[in-house]
Amino acid sequence: MTKTKKATFAGGCFWCMVKPFDQWDGVHRVISGYTGGHIEKPSYEEVKLGNSGHYEAVEITYDSEKITYETIVDLYWKQIDPTDDGGQFQDRGDQYRTAIFYHDDEQKRVAEASKLELAGSGKFSKPVVTEILPVKVFYPAEDYHQDFYKKSKKDYEADRAKSGRDEFIDTVWK
Repeated sequence: MTKTKKATFAGGCFWCMVKPFDQWDGVHRVISGYTGGHIEKPSYEEVKLGNSGHYEAVEITYDSEKITYETIVDLYWKQIDPTDDGGQFQDRGDQYRTAIFYHDDEQKRVAEASKLELAGSGKFSKPVVTEILPVKVFYPAEDYHQDFYKKSKKDYEADRAKSGRDEFIDTVWK
């Protein structure tokens, strides 16, 4: 019997947040969507305008006996700039902020400990501003956003290349 759990993260454009998790053994599914806002069932257009309060986010369903939440949180940090409170890379606005949305007290504990460790690591000269928040309703994004890196490979690669994300990851995390 598998122990299926969920993890939810905001890390800027959700297109760039699916592939890094999707390829790990134990990860069953990564869904692009919206969370944290005040509009019920928001559309991409509503979220993109920045008025809905939602974050672009991913919801990860995983087998906790094959991959730990600690591992997933570590992977998350290595996809983002945790010191940027205005968005991520080329994507600016509140909808592109970073956040870890915990599903239970254990996830909260792990996320907070991980953030403290990162903040004290000396890796960044600015404060780590990624918020750790209780999970709210997660609304899956429209179908054309799901698995975008697979469905629209050239568009995904072009968007990712111009974003500056990979340069940051290569400089800071590798």
